[in-house]
Amino acid sequence: MIDIDELDDKFSIEGEVGFAELEEDLVFITVSNKYGDADICLYGAHVTSFRPRNLMDLLWMSPESSFEVGKPIRGGIPVCFPWFGPHKTDPEKPQHGFARLMYWDVAATSTNASGESVVKLQLCSSDETKAYWPHDFCAEMTIVVGKKLTATLKVTNTSGQPFDYTCALHSYYSLSAIESVSIEGLKGLTYYNQNTGENGVQEEETLEITEPLTRHYLNTETPVVIADSAFRRRIKVDKAGSKVTTVWNPGAETCAKIGDLPDDGYETFVCVEATNAFDYPVSLAPGESFETSAIIGLEENMY
Repeated sequence: MIDIDELDDKFSIEGEVGFAELEEDLVFITVSNKYGDADICLYGAHVTSFRPRNLMDLLWMSPESSFEVGKPIRGGIPVCFPWFGPHKTDPEKPQHGFARLMYWDVAATSTNASGESVVKLQLCSSDETKAYWPHDFCAEMTIVVGKKLTATLKVTNTSGQPFDYTCALHSYYSLSAIESVSIEGLKGLTYYNQNTGENGVQEEETLEITEPLTRHYLNTETPVVIADSAFRRRIKVDKAGSKVTTVWNPGAETCAKIGDLPDDGYETFVCVEATNAFDYPVSLAPGESFETSAIIGLEENMY
């Protein structure tokens, strides 16, 4: 049982960082500062909301999401670790790993020199994690809430043997309507089309989503922009420590089959993910660490 009063005593920052049960019985960190507001669920180290001051949420949450231990949260920024997608050898193991299905510990909260709020959460190897994955590790999520939101997954190999892992920060972005959106920054990149099993190169200047889409753009670290003409905003999605950019929208047919998505949910979100997978797993020697970051904000030059 998580003691909210104890967390408040140790980690709250008056008027800025607090703790609350926002959904069902799950415990959240609530952040509010001069730049905006954010909500972070301790279950999964999951950012569910980022609202720059006086503006709409940049992240999308499914109104039918489960907020229940044992089930992943749908929307926001799920943390996929230590594998991305289905497990390679055991289909019974959870999709996208176990990190989003466990409570993380609060490690620290602080305010940096520019007034941004910093939250650190930690998940280290235990008997529970070793039921899924045999390695000793310590994972830390650092979420910085400022004019931009920066979410960083740092993984440290605390074992005596090397290991590989794959991961993603599986961000869902809120849209006015899928037909009003184009994605910039992907021209000329090679991608793996998961829906067809084929590779391709994007020739178009912008990506417009007119059908179900699961593309993994390979060997790229460049930022992209989600341009939303109806909302009159441009969300810049930058990243670090990631060699794959995944773009996903399920389309109508698949969306209707996903229990925690409304049938029309696909019309108002797109996922643009900082991923390390396929030919780009992360390899860590004993004692080594690696960081993967998603950096989310609005472009200054609006429509």
